[in-house]
Amino acid sequence: MLLPKQQLENANVVEVINSSQYQPSGVDISLKEVYSFKNAGIIDFDNKDRKISEVEPLSFEDDFVTLKPGAYKVIFNEYVRIPKDVAGLCLPRSSLLRCGVTLECAVWDPGYEGRSEALLLVKNEHGIKFKKDAKIGQMVFIKLAEAANSVYGGVYKGENK
Repeated sequence: MLLPKQQLENANVVEVINSSQYQPSGVDISLKEVYSFKNAGIIDFDNKDRKISEVEPLSFEDDFVTLKPGAYKVIFNEYVRIPKDVAGLCLPRSSLLRCGVTLECAVWDPGYEGRSEALLLVKNEHGIKFKKDAKIGQMVFIKLAEAANSVYGGVYKGENK
């Protein structure tokens, strides 16, 4: 079951910039920062050899950033707190897709909190231009059948405060 607007507003699971971000079945997520990738990462089974790719920040000029086709790391403005009986997903806004751009996000587990990061993929050969704080995704919250016995405790908990 997806949590509706009225439950999301009352639960305070997302620190929003403006109440207009609340949608009937989710919350609009907005663009705080954009980064380009500088090198390859390493992913393994038990994270012993994990190395996250290094990134370089891209500047907003006159409140806009222009991106060429490619992959970018983005950080959202919104700080999220996932309750023990909820999981979160983030999907690209339809306007983003209509411009040839998509957003890839991982599952937000119960107990996660932070200002999350995602992968922005610019597929449009002409690129895209974003205004700072542009709404780029919609986060939906799924009620679990019961509260989780354990909650997220990984390295990304509390990220980007």
